[in-house]
Amino acid sequence: MAKFIKKKSLGQNFLRDKNALRKIVDAAEITENETVLEIGPGEGNLTEELLARGARVIAVEKDDRLISVLQEKFASQMSSGKFTLVHADILFFHPNAYGLEPRAYFVIANIPYYITGEIIRKALSEWPQPKKAVLLVQKEVAERICSKDGKESILSISVKAYGNPKIAGIVKAGAFSPSPKVDSAILLISNISKNSFENVDEQRFFEIVKTGFAHKRKIVSANLRPIFGENTEKILTECEIDPQSRAETLSLAKWLSLAAKPRNTI
Repeated sequence: MAKFIKKKSLGQNFLRDKNALRKIVDAAEITENETVLEIGPGEGNLTEELLARGARVIAVEKDDRLISVLQEKFASQMSSGKFTLVHADILFFHPNAYGLEPRAYFVIANIPYYITGEIIRKALSEWPQPKKAVLLVQKEVAERICSKDGKESILSISVKAYGNPKIAGIVKAGAFSPSPKVDSAILLISNISKNSFENVDEQRFFEIVKTGFAHKRKIVSANLRPIFGENTEKILTECEIDPQSRAETLSLAKWLSLAAKPRNTI
């Protein structure tokens, strides 16, 4: 293959380490003939590992220069229907157009760091929810998402509202070409559902969470006063939340209990 010049604007860092590629696929626990939506296949290294496990792969690639490379590399798999290549920007991709149904496919990706949040949001709340998502993300971001012991954030609470995140492995910067400045982590999100919102309005939940985290230095009662008004302390106490606590100390369960409270409760 001719030398390929990566586009900095696309955040391209191609993963070539075989052990790391295997770890990503292992984390998903994919069985033969299951469907995988792969985001940004790049040179096709992860694609190759997925196909070797017997998966049916739908790969979405934005860089037009890589389309012919992937078409040539996986010509036989395209002919057999095991590999579908979509030339598109994943941020404007519609899974429904390719028959992807809730809990009937996996999302697996080595995604550019700068769109990590958008991809997670789409996979968990906008698209038909996948069975699992396995994403190679910046190590620090994965640690924030999986945080415990009073270190929550809008990102961690948002992910936990839809599934169970955990770090399935660490990938050193040297495993990529070109090497990024930081290490990456394999983020596994399993048990994906909207069960948290069976009795709670999804939009209201996120309104309360965003408001609660609006000012990091303020206590939660001060942040939530625009929503609950003079009843803020009363509502927090009813939810067994210390009005003097800060947003980062509240668990998902506490945020859900707040979202179940009507505005301006008397």
